[in-house]
Amino acid sequence: MRGRLLSLAVALLISVSSAPGLAQWLNHPTPGIPRLPDGNPDFFAPTPRTADGKPDLSGLWLPNTPYVVNAKGGADPPGQVPFQPWAEAVYRQRYDNFGLDDPSAYCIPGGVPRVNLIPYPFRIVTAPGRVVMLYEIYYLWREIFTDGRELPVDPNPTWMGYSVGRWEEDLFVVRSSGFNGKAWLDTEGRPTTDALQVTERFHRRDFGHMDLEMIVADPKAYTRPWAIRVPLSFYADTEMLEYACAENNKYPLFRPQRP
Repeated sequence: MRGRLLSLAVALLISVSSAPGLAQWLNHPTPGIPRLPDGNPDFFAPTPRTADGKPDLSGLWLPNTPYVVNAKGGADPPGQVPFQPWAEAVYRQRYDNFGLDDPSAYCIPGGVPRVNLIPYPFRIVTAPGRVVMLYEIYYLWREIFTDGRELPVDPNPTWMGYSVGRWEEDLFVVRSSGFNGKAWLDTEGRPTTDALQVTERFHRRDFGHMDLEMIVADPKAYTRPWAIRVPLSFYADTEMLEYACAENNKYPLFRPQRP
């Protein structure tokens, strides 16, 4: 019963509908990508690179993960989350209440790392001094500054935090902090605090596949840092759709089926 209700909550959160005639550009060819002789994208082509030789992360990406419900499924070691006692008690209470107070169920941003666990596409756009991530879910966006600045020392806490990034050989490493401590890590209710720091490591293995490792470090809620690993797939020949969601939204969210 619990699993069914949790699945229902997720279904309501990220509703999917078969209505392909309601949206545009779902079948528009992505220009400039490698293709096989039959015209399909060549997802195993070499990793594209920018003029300075770094992997080009640009494009539309889709998380291939079920961990939006249960972040421990992607944890390292598998299935183990090192709770502080109070955090485990909060998690158990939220689990037993079927996540009724989940902020994301009220269209409030899920924060990092949760935004990277939801199986909706997001676009990475590179620009001088920053990398921008545009998320279809909730119409969210992030700016990851690559101009050498440090994370703010005394930030105004936010749902999405503040992010800076740099290259370590072929890894794009993003550090984020300044969270408000109100977001959940997943639908089951693993908590965060204002001490949360997240490190994301993006590794584009070839044209169509990218590995994302996210290190959760929140000493107020967990006894040690722990990792969540998520595979990302390039989402070709389609575009993001409008996702209309506002706090206390009263209307169902319809989403055309993608090709």
